[in-house]
Amino acid sequence: MVYELRVYHVSPGKMSDLLARFRDHTEKLFERHGMKSVAYWNPMDEPEKSNTLIYILQHPTREAAKANWKAFQDDPEWKSVKEKSEANGKLTEKIDSTYMELTDFSRTPK
Repeated sequence: MVYELRVYHVSPGKMSDLLARFRDHTEKLFERHGMKSVAYWNPMDEPEKSNTLIYILQHPTREAAKANWKAFQDDPEWKSVKEKSEANGKLTEKIDSTYMELTDFSRTPK
């Protein structure tokens, strides 16, 4: 199993729009394309609270992650959702992605 840590650096004033896009669309599209969401977080303290979204995806393998992301990004529904949600400007300034594997003493996330 491979885990992907993603950190979204959100454009000023766009956090609620980004959260709505995830809540209403992205989460379902991830599932459709074989990406399992482990959890989503917002930092508790400013300034990160207003401009950072953190989440972890679970993939069977690194190769599967690459194929799943390609299928997701090519999905016509995703393209439409992204275009509509960014009609008034981009929702993110930067996205960091880190692939991780569990250590031998880790408990498996549920």
